[in-house]
Amino acid sequence: MATTQGETLPHAEPAAGEEAAPSVSVVVPLYNEASTVAELYRRAVATLDAFGRSYELIFIDDGSTDTTFAQLERLHDADGRVRGVRFKRNFGQHSAMHAGLVRARGEILVTMDGDLQNSPEDLARLIAGVESGADIASGTRSARRDSWGRTVPSRVINGMLRRFTGAEISDFGCAFNAYRRSAIEPMLGAIGKQKFTKALVLSSGASVVEVDVAHTPRAGRSRYSPLRLTRLALHVLAGFWPQPIQWIGVALGTLCTTAALVLGGYAVFYWIDRSNFPGPLFGGVGVIFVLGMQGFVLALVGEYLGRIQRDVEGRPLYTIDREL
Repeated sequence: MATTQGETLPHAEPAAGEEAAPSVSVVVPLYNEASTVAELYRRAVATLDAFGRSYELIFIDDGSTDTTFAQLERLHDADGRVRGVRFKRNFGQHSAMHAGLVRARGEILVTMDGDLQNSPEDLARLIAGVESGADIASGTRSARRDSWGRTVPSRVINGMLRRFTGAEISDFGCAFNAYRRSAIEPMLGAIGKQKFTKALVLSSGASVVEVDVAHTPRAGRSRYSPLRLTRLALHVLAGFWPQPIQWIGVALGTLCTTAALVLGGYAVFYWIDRSNFPGPLFGGVGVIFVLGMQGFVLALVGEYLGRIQRDVEGRPLYTIDREL
């Protein structure tokens, strides 16, 4: 069946005959995580049982091609607090996050990755951060275990999001966060369409506290290639920077005009002094530079056009194959 894209979460109060809603909902997107899901469940349950809050675990199988969903079925049969959703194909982590959040019944909603880079033992610290009064307990990977190919682009994107959202936190990319229900509800219509749920909620003025969380190296190759990280940066620009094309146009016009004046002045001086100006070289460099900037602007325009197309067509964020 296709999803509905409503903008409110399920009501926390149970209907007649239904079990009471839990205090905490943990949302975990999964993609080919058959090797980790059982351990993640075991460690999460041990932590939450010790913390003493009622809870539910919502696993979203984002079109896995391995036995991930079969394992979710076994966990659901053994423990009614486990809920599962299987997409018909891979729609991406952020769509999976949306599918989990719209089904969450708790007053505190926790999101985390399913590959055990996030430590389930930190669940209690994030929940306590929200219970202390903040709208968001933002997970911060203080000892990050990724290659420079991941950390350098991440720092650039973090800087962009700090500038565009006005939120001075250090790690926008960490998916391990806890949210107060009232902070998620107003933004639910945009979650899934935007790639940074935490930045989206922070842009609404939600209060935040940072919580240091453990970070374990990922087993296997990262799914974030350089091309995908570049596209992610473009998504940040299109999603959080109002009227970027105007800003880029002004900057490009100013830069090109200044460069033309400087090179023109140098050309006159060189021509008078040596009677031999290397025009083709400077002209070629200028053309290449301008073409490069135009390519960036066109890529940004493409991001906008893609969003407009999706909204006009009214396509669902995802379609569901099975639900537990």
